[in-house]
Amino acid sequence: MLGLAVLLAAVFLLHHGFPGTAAQAAPPKGKDGGAVVVQIAPVKRANVPVYFDGLGTAQAFYTANITPRVDGELQTVAFKEGQTVRKGELLAQIDPRQYQAALEQAQAARQKDAAQLANARHDLERYQLLAPHDLASKQTLDTQTSLVSQLEAQVKADQAAIDNAKTQLDYTRITSPIDGRTGLRLVDPGNNVHASAATSIVVVTQVQPITAVFMLPEESLDAVNQALQAGPVSVAALSRDGRAELDQGTLTLIDNQIDPTTGTVKLKATFPNLHNHLWPGEFVTARVLVRTERNALVIPTAALQRGPSGTFTYRLKNDGTVEARPIKTDGETGDVVVVYAGLAEGDRVVTSNQYRLQPGSKVKPMARP
Repeated sequence: MLGLAVLLAAVFLLHHGFPGTAAQAAPPKGKDGGAVVVQIAPVKRANVPVYFDGLGTAQAFYTANITPRVDGELQTVAFKEGQTVRKGELLAQIDPRQYQAALEQAQAARQKDAAQLANARHDLERYQLLAPHDLASKQTLDTQTSLVSQLEAQVKADQAAIDNAKTQLDYTRITSPIDGRTGLRLVDPGNNVHASAATSIVVVTQVQPITAVFMLPEESLDAVNQALQAGPVSVAALSRDGRAELDQGTLTLIDNQIDPTTGTVKLKATFPNLHNHLWPGEFVTARVLVRTERNALVIPTAALQRGPSGTFTYRLKNDGTVEARPIKTDGETGDVVVVYAGLAEGDRVVTSNQYRLQPGSKVKPMARP
């Protein structure tokens, strides 16, 4: 009986195969007659912008640390924290009285020396009239000439003292050197401030326009230089995750050296920042438009697959099956991939459900909505 059972089992396996063999050999089937339902997109030509992305930070266009240039009591703080100020606008006032007194003293000294100079000149004129008649000695004439020269020099020194006193008095009015926005107030009214101290009263930053400094790999340097030679290079400032565009600007600078430790080069772009979407110190992604590929062959990014042998895509054949077609690409740009080998215009590629496919799988294109 045992031999008969073994014989029957062997006959059954010969006719029906081992369990799971047929399922593994057959291609995956879909719900529609064994075909996998997929989305299809045509291979077409388009003008494709080529971008380089680099991480960086936004920086103020100008930054001014407002520090006192004379000593004295800080009488008034004329700004509000976070206020937008214009160049020349009053920010703070230092007690001016001692500097006003010094100016008046210098003016009085000049007035006194000017009067002495006028009298010395009159005496010199008299001696010059008397000398030809031997009514004034040559020594007297020389002495008076020297006195006039000394007093002229003293009047010039007095004028320099007046100019210096005026400058010191002007320094008691602290004004903004740039258009910008004030930060936190660092010194309160009533405190004594000193020119020799490193403490700032406030920091003013110009954020309209604003700059961003970012880095790109050294391999991209040639392409960026070629783009600059062709004209202004557009740069988009994106949020750190790259999802939101914050502003559009232009590339203004490529640093004059490559960092040998990282193999990167610094670049700077300027943005108008009219809506203050960029802020100093903010991390951004800078997207540099280096060129536009004209009439390039493209497929949707969703059609691109990667395997052990490189990139490929599932191409739809005329018999309704797919083949794994190796392709060579020139990088992804947005939602498309530029293809320069492996496909032809008009080919159709699969953009969904690739995980259910293998070469030879039967597919049914999904109707477009």
